[in-house]
Amino acid sequence: MAHSEVIGALPRSHGRRFDARMPLAFMAIYFLWGATFLAIRIAVLEIPPFFTAGVRFLVAGGLLYGFMRLRGQAGPSTTEWRSIAVTALCMFVATYGALFWAEQYVPSGIASVIEATLPITTIALEVFIFRQQPFRWTLLGAVALGFCGVSWLLMKGGPQQFAAVPCLVIVASGIAWSLGAVLTRSLPRPRSLALAAGAQMMLGGAVLLALSQLTGELDPFPHISLRAGLSLSYLIVGGSLLGFTAYVWLLARMPVTRVASHAYVNPVVGVALGYFVAGEAITTRMILASLLVIASVFLILSAPADLESRGR
Repeated sequence: MAHSEVIGALPRSHGRRFDARMPLAFMAIYFLWGATFLAIRIAVLEIPPFFTAGVRFLVAGGLLYGFMRLRGQAGPSTTEWRSIAVTALCMFVATYGALFWAEQYVPSGIASVIEATLPITTIALEVFIFRQQPFRWTLLGAVALGFCGVSWLLMKGGPQQFAAVPCLVIVASGIAWSLGAVLTRSLPRPRSLALAAGAQMMLGGAVLLALSQLTGELDPFPHISLRAGLSLSYLIVGGSLLGFTAYVWLLARMPVTRVASHAYVNPVVGVALGYFVAGEAITTRMILASLLVIASVFLILSAPADLESRGR
């Protein structure tokens, strides 16, 4: 996730002429966001989770917000700041605070698969809770398929067990993100998606740093190795700034469902990096359960409905 995302975004239609920057932008949201789960895992094994998440989003959000203001974008109104605060609490404080905490105990590959359920929880809220989309049996089947995959992944038995509570916390963090994404549709927000996202990250980061202070994470201040520091720097630059910029650029030029394809590529990248770089184990059950989740996301994003997409 690990990954920042425009919320409530609708793409604009443009010509189909090939642009050489297009594959580079897709590679950015596929691989930069897919690698954030491993970067989070490396960072939070040394740096307290709320502090890590807070620094990431305060710095990245502040830079993005400041850049957009320098380009002449008007600042949010008082009403828009209230909306930004609500969505920041859902989508950055609750979501990433929980994810960063949980990755102290959960391998990065498993975290990436569980986080891939974001489109699943979003469509479940839209259809069954907020009634923003009509009920369709195909969507119900896709949602059920995804949750079966996660349940199978966490089921007891087999050679590898995962901490149940942290895994469920990641599921809950996805629900918090989905709630924020759904609420955004009815809340006023700035016309500039980049400005709004920068403000959300900035506010969310400030709250996460306050939580870090209140929970005593920094007493004493931890030693930060070069490896952990580079991971945090990657989250700021690669995950939040470069990945986000590529995402916004693609949204302005491609259908939202095509841009949303990162939702089923990111977990593949996350699992592969966890295995090849961090030496995380992969079992047959993990592979099959992950395929169920990815298939569910593919079915949902292929449906003829306007869905939010994510990226950590």
